[in-house]
Amino acid sequence: MLHSREVPTKHRRHAITETPEVKEALDELRRELGTDRVPLGEIVIAGAQTEVARMRAERYKAKAARHTVAEWIRTKQIPGDPEAAEEVRRTGWTPHT
Repeated sequence: MLHSREVPTKHRRHAITETPEVKEALDELRRELGTDRVPLGEIVIAGAQTEVARMRAERYKAKAARHTVAEWIRTKQIPGDPEAAEEVRRTGWTPHT
């Protein structure tokens, strides 16, 4: 029997379709490697690590920005033009035309 419903491993399996974008990226890697075989496991690991790092950096950046704003509020040293802010508070925001 060639096909079985049982998976010969306990690990999850993934199928990758070579869409034009994926093919272009893999073809470039194939040329660099000098072979048609690409280390998909290594590529997935590297991509996942890169994406995790990017996501963590975004979260850190957002947290730092929130901390900065909180510090401005705590110290009552909010940057900006106090007169313009007071005018907007009094008259409301009307875009210039």
